[in-house]
Amino acid sequence: MNVNASVLRPIYKTRKPESHKGDFGSVLVIGGSRIYSGSPALVAMAAMRAGADLTCIAAPERAAGIAASFSPDLITYPLKGACLSGHHLRELQKLLEKYDAVAIGNGLGLEPATKKAVVQFLARLGKPCVVDADAIKALDGRPLGENFVLTPHAVEFSILTGKPPGNTLKGRTQRVKAAAVKLRCTVLLKGHEDVISDGARTALNKTGNSFMTKGGTGDTLAGICAALLARGARPFEAACAAAYINGKAGDIAAERFGEGLLATDLLQCIPEAIRSSVRH
Repeated sequence: MNVNASVLRPIYKTRKPESHKGDFGSVLVIGGSRIYSGSPALVAMAAMRAGADLTCIAAPERAAGIAASFSPDLITYPLKGACLSGHHLRELQKLLEKYDAVAIGNGLGLEPATKKAVVQFLARLGKPCVVDADAIKALDGRPLGENFVLTPHAVEFSILTGKPPGNTLKGRTQRVKAAAVKLRCTVLLKGHEDVISDGARTALNKTGNSFMTKGGTGDTLAGICAALLARGARPFEAACAAAYINGKAGDIAAERFGEGLLATDLLQCIPEAIRSSVRH
């Protein structure tokens, strides 16, 4: 099936006048490292632009401090040290109690202690979760479960499965479906045409464009998907809708900026992408 705007409508229902903070989900973003501070901030801001009521970035101290300066809308929780490690797991478990969904991996880095901590954290996680970027590389092909959405690009998919996704749409579709079955979760392979599968259903998303090769556009996708999980969308539907919204925002941004498109431009276009697709 091809993803279209109709996938958004069951998720973005008319808000009741008496709605209050928390009704539309909260997201915990676990990411960042000594070098990478922008990635988790993009995830968190995209989640809020997609409708999440609250986000918190749990990141190593330097990354958390820099991310906090990006916007007053962001909450940050600094983790002592230069990278995520097993010493932080107890803190994260306690922090997790306040949030409805998780996005993990963006900017985390690949320190051995970080990869081990990611695996341990995911093994205990009982909430919906988007696994992206460096967290995908830490999995080593381990099955996750139906509450998880993995969002690899081609190289990450190769690391995850041991095989490249291939160049033909038919081949990519078959391999994504096989990966979803093996990993027992939803897999969203990013590309010219996004391929999404939970092992039983498979969908193609055609929004997006070649100007979205800029770093950070995958981070915005992860944030959007986490926001949709936080408000109660099932993983396959959340992945389809997130791919559509991110690509649509990219199409809007490409018309305005062309070669100069940045991931931060997508943040401004996410609400327009949703509004143009959902009519109440």
